[in-house]
Amino acid sequence: MLSSKNSVARSLRLAIGLLLFGFGLGLVIMGDFGLPPWDVLHKGLAEQTPISIGVAMILIGVLLLAVLIFMKEPMGIGTIANVAFIGLILDATLAIGGEPTNLAIRSICTITGPIIVGLGSGFYIGARFGPGPRDGLMTALGRRGVTLWKARTCIEGSALIAGLILGGTVGWGTIWFVLAIGPSVQFFLRRLDVNP
Repeated sequence: MLSSKNSVARSLRLAIGLLLFGFGLGLVIMGDFGLPPWDVLHKGLAEQTPISIGVAMILIGVLLLAVLIFMKEPMGIGTIANVAFIGLILDATLAIGGEPTNLAIRSICTITGPIIVGLGSGFYIGARFGPGPRDGLMTALGRRGVTLWKARTCIEGSALIAGLILGGTVGWGTIWFVLAIGPSVQFFLRRLDVNP
């Protein structure tokens, strides 16, 4: 019975985490002062095709899943849920929130977005149902001898460059996201990890 309750609680944490993660990314995009590196790629792909930014995120996630399977990396239900739902939540957030024109509202969206993504990450990663495909790629390279910071820097840099080539948006919001996301994830994960 305790095990069943624990599983339900962890599933709820996963769902809350994915919801907050997609919502936080949506806020950054609504702010329109620059996107996180991966979302520069997602938006660039959306700009070049008839698909939405959320669908672009899902398609790239599926491609990364294939890479992780090829690399024989461990995955879980959280990995699949990340790919399936965050893009949809992002698109829903953008559909509801629209395109604010007020400078103060846009700034608040940009500033709070990565903190909410960090909170979502604390719930989602802390539920321990498997990493997202982008995190899985980093850890896959880490298992093959690349230090994690080098792996993450190369992955994020590659996504950013590809997104710029496709026409994605970069600005002070990009820099803020890069600076804020690490400390936010660390702060919330320490408090929300089911098995610290």
